Amino acid sequence: MREQDSIRSLKGIGEKTEKLLGKLGIFTVGDFIRYYPRDYDEYQEPVAVSLAKPGKKTAVTGRITERIGMKKTGRLTVVTATLRDETSGLLLTWYNMPFLRNTLKPGGVYIFRGTVAEKRGRLTMEHPEIFSRDQYEKMVHRLYPIYGLTKGLTNKFMVKTMEQILGEREIVQEYLPEELRSHYQLAEYNYAVSHIHFPKDRQELYLARKRLVFDEFLFFLLSVRRMKEKTQECSSAFQMKPVWETENIIESLPYPLTDAQKRVWNEIECNMTGHGLMDRLVQGDVGSGKTIIAFLSMILSAANGYQAALMAPTEVLAKQHYEGLCALLKEQDLPWEAVLLTGSNTAKEKRERYAAISQGRAKLIVGTHALIQDKVSYKNLALVITDEQHRFGVNQREDLWKKGEKPHVLVMSATPIPRTLAIILYGDLDISIMDELPAKRLPIKNCVVNSSYREKAYGFILRQVQEGRQAYVICPMVEESEGLEAENVLDYSKRLQEIFPPQVHVAYLHGRMKPAQKNKIMEAFAANEIQVLVSTTVIEVGVNVPNATVMLVENAERFGLAQLHQLRGRVGRGEHQSYCIFVQGSEDSETKERLEILVKSNDGFFIAGEDLRLRGPGDFMGIRQSGLMDFKIADIFQDAEVLKQAGEAAGTILSLDPDLSLKQNERLRACLEAYAKVRLETPGL
Repeated sequence: MREQDSIRSLKGIGEKTEKLLGKLGIFTVGDFIRYYPRDYDEYQEPVAVSLAKPGKKTAVTGRITERIGMKKTGRLTVVTATLRDETSGLLLTWYNMPFLRNTLKPGGVYIFRGTVAEKRGRLTMEHPEIFSRDQYEKMVHRLYPIYGLTKGLTNKFMVKTMEQILGEREIVQEYLPEELRSHYQLAEYNYAVSHIHFPKDRQELYLARKRLVFDEFLFFLLSVRRMKEKTQECSSAFQMKPVWETENIIESLPYPLTDAQKRVWNEIECNMTGHGLMDRLVQGDVGSGKTIIAFLSMILSAANGYQAALMAPTEVLAKQHYEGLCALLKEQDLPWEAVLLTGSNTAKEKRERYAAISQGRAKLIVGTHALIQDKVSYKNLALVITDEQHRFGVNQREDLWKKGEKPHVLVMSATPIPRTLAIILYGDLDISIMDELPAKRLPIKNCVVNSSYREKAYGFILRQVQEGRQAYVICPMVEESEGLEAENVLDYSKRLQEIFPPQVHVAYLHGRMKPAQKNKIMEAFAANEIQVLVSTTVIEVGVNVPNATVMLVENAERFGLAQLHQLRGRVGRGEHQSYCIFVQGSEDSETKERLEILVKSNDGFFIAGEDLRLRGPGDFMGIRQSGLMDFKIADIFQDAEVLKQAGEAAGTILSLDPDLSLKQNERLRACLEAYAKVRLETPGL
């Protein structure tokens, strides 16, 4: 069985299952292998009932002391039993499993495993797994994979299919040099692939994960640094000089630029009017004013007779930038034409805009990936800007760069990454930091609460909506997933529709929706046709909605601090006071302490630094910073040390073999090319 084989070649996968797997991005055997577990279930030794903590999955052992109860409520059959040990009692409940009435015997000793809750002063456990002592003994201390699912797939199916694949797959030839693996203590590749899915213990998981994280970072960094070789030491083909138009704009803005904005603009202006080629990353916190700096750069280019293009990751964001740029041109009475190019333009609109771009009439071009399509031809593209860089592939950035004759490059990111890591990740770029917020912004008020606060939070959201404001609710999952206890977008939005009065329009948004659907929802939210938007982290990069004043994040412990800070940047963008409520799904005191950092500070760079400090290399079972750089398994915070090692390794490899043409690097080059094709041509990096 080869990695490029279709999943239809696997036993038990027909057309229906193939479509379900397609929703998860799994089309080939290789895709399935690289669909890593999102968590692991560890079977611990049973504890006394009195030691079971509410909210945590626990195994308890004891005797069934009363007869098994069963009652029907409509279509629902409820089976109950009471477990007792020397310390306390526990009520057990199962739904629609009537056969258990005959399976469980009063007086019998069992091990039950599930999540303990406290209801009406009594400890309960709903839908626990049932084991005999012998059965549980075989499972204790083992790690079992839990996969992200979609409706129609079960974790049991994913595990069974993965076992089939790993048992029959073609062994992959090792591609990392032996001395490199030895130096960084990296497991062999086939061992890593097998044990990331089925580790016997945490040590095996650690070794497997470290190797796969290292590979992902290494391939990314090799791609970035090889691209740097193509662009560095280039002289600019576009001679520019400072222009009065940018000075006039700065003087007539309704607010003064911050010192950070002035510093960054000076760096960009010096680059663009110098002899070298600009390759610059502007890293600024949410709301630090990067957009006006991008517009000034575009106007500098247009005033010198050249074209500038700004590429945004979503149509909604591209349209927002276009409208902001057009408003600025009108206010300043500037003569240049701006065009918007996206996938939803009509055929006629595209023809007209292609012509305006190719003939040079359009000096300022804003768009999505549509900007790099083959049909788009630029006359004299002197500046390319990518907004929210981590949402684009390295190859996409390069494709836009190739549209001109070695244009200047400006990359913008609101992702707060500590400088030490940014230098490794963006090794091909000079880095400018915007670490100030405009004075006019009201600081967001934050709080960390447990799930018992929800009712109050809903009341607060309703009052804000009645005052004309809007709210976001963030959930970690799209839909209910077997084995994972966390809020999901689909069920949560239904719940809110039942709780809030009919005049409050609740809608949902998630990454599996088609782009046109997402645009429609975001535009309706921006127009206040939707008052409460339930979403996954897909809104992290979204439309500017100054009227949104509340963000409620469910299961906040499942997100990294830097990503939570990114999310709350969706509110606090208007004149009204804004609020962020982080709902902690677990009672863990360490988690609460970590989340309290968000209450103490609204500074993204401080928060990113704290996230880096709090999460060491051993925290491989921790929270992934899923929105940042969007690697499949690697996380720049919890894997910071591995990132540094991969950076060293990439430098060593390229210093000895810049083109990867030596025989010992033949397999590495082939793997890198496959990675670039699959990974870097898609949004996310």
